[in-house]
Amino acid sequence: MILHRLAQQRRLFALALPLALAGCTQMLYGIAIPILYSEAELPEAQVVRDVAYRDDPAADPLKHRLDLFLPVRAEGSNGAGWPLLVFVHGGGWTSGDKGLRVGGADVYGNIGRFFAARGVGVAVLCYRLQPEVAWRDQVDDVERAVAWLRENVAAWGGDGHAIFLSGHSAGAQLATWVALAPAAPPICGLIAVSGAGFDLADEETYALGASRDYYQERFGRDSQDGAWTENASAVRLVRPDVPPALILYGERESRPLQRQAHVLDAALRAQGAESRVVIVPGQTHASIVLTLSRADRSATPAMLEFIRSATRSPRC
Repeated sequence: MILHRLAQQRRLFALALPLALAGCTQMLYGIAIPILYSEAELPEAQVVRDVAYRDDPAADPLKHRLDLFLPVRAEGSNGAGWPLLVFVHGGGWTSGDKGLRVGGADVYGNIGRFFAARGVGVAVLCYRLQPEVAWRDQVDDVERAVAWLRENVAAWGGDGHAIFLSGHSAGAQLATWVALAPAAPPICGLIAVSGAGFDLADEETYALGASRDYYQERFGRDSQDGAWTENASAVRLVRPDVPPALILYGERESRPLQRQAHVLDAALRAQGAESRVVIVPGQTHASIVLTLSRADRSATPAMLEFIRSATRSPRC
């Protein structure tokens, strides 16, 4: 009887996990927003919307865009450029947008306003979605956005060499791939929030309830040799010289995604790279995003300290 109940729970979990990944869903946000959402203040004049980060003939006029949130220069500033946090939205690789609004809450824009009000510029970007493109195209979009910002953010007062790459869920996987790729534009640090798919070959993650079919659908389509679990795993890119990483997840996150956070952390530490895991009390896969614009939750103090510390390092 107990074994039957456990098997039933695992089947239900396997059905629920893809919903959590793809939807940082409006339903899940709708439950958390009345409790956690707090509007961050930043003058609208400090927001630059729908900036194109790709302007070649293949550019997508809707998806190759980002919103910039510019810090108000503090009185007495020495004129140095401000650091930039690049944030990649989630949505299971198949949905999502930088302008996500739920019940009047500007979910990702609020992160931009929060950090910009504290001296850190933010770029919240869109990227093309599956199945119209493959996961490698999505990585390419994020990489192009980072490269464009390195060359152009100084025009708004930012430091193109002090870039931090972050994302949530699927966005964390894309951000991690770009942060670790040898040929990608160099960055100062990686902040991965409730990430999925860092190591798609990790059997323990599937034993804990993750759906192999779910990931194969997203990462196996363009794998000619069938080795998609290895080819699409960002952990295989880890080297001793990769950027420092801050890895966050909610205390009530699913066990497979908790496992993935620690697998990434272990891979980084094994190579001598700097890595730290922060577990945010009481939060789920969806609700943790709302804590990224709350000063009274442990996620943002950890992120701000990580950015300030890394900005002072020789790497930046």
